[in-house]
Amino acid sequence: MATNRTFTMIKPDAVANGHIGNILAMITNGGFKIVSLKLTQLTVADAKAFYAVHAERPFYGELVEFMSRGPIVAAILEKENAVEDFRTLIGATNPAEAAEGTIRKAYATSIGENAVHGSDSDENAAIEGAFHFAGREQF
Repeated sequence: MATNRTFTMIKPDAVANGHIGNILAMITNGGFKIVSLKLTQLTVADAKAFYAVHAERPFYGELVEFMSRGPIVAAILEKENAVEDFRTLIGATNPAEAAEGTIRKAYATSIGENAVHGSDSDENAAIEGAFHFAGREQF
């Protein structure tokens, strides 16, 4: 059964390029309610833990380095069918293949620096949200 929450991060590239406000506007205009939100920075250890599922992949080192290089915005979002609808809103990982009107089409610069993260399943949304937010930080 689908849950009504998902997790996202505005990645260091989009934060550094000044896109926080525009991305948050796209999220709320897409019908999502922000139930948790913070500006923070992942340590190398945090990034390794968060992306541990990719530890054996060739891009893991670059991903950890990228995600810990600057601040991120972490958020838990709420909407019916949240995970699937948010994946549609963010668009394809490769911004060249992302549909018009998606976050990645508008703000990503490459496959590696693709502006936002979005949970890929209800289970991962819960795990990722709990990684970044204590229970008292989730509304």
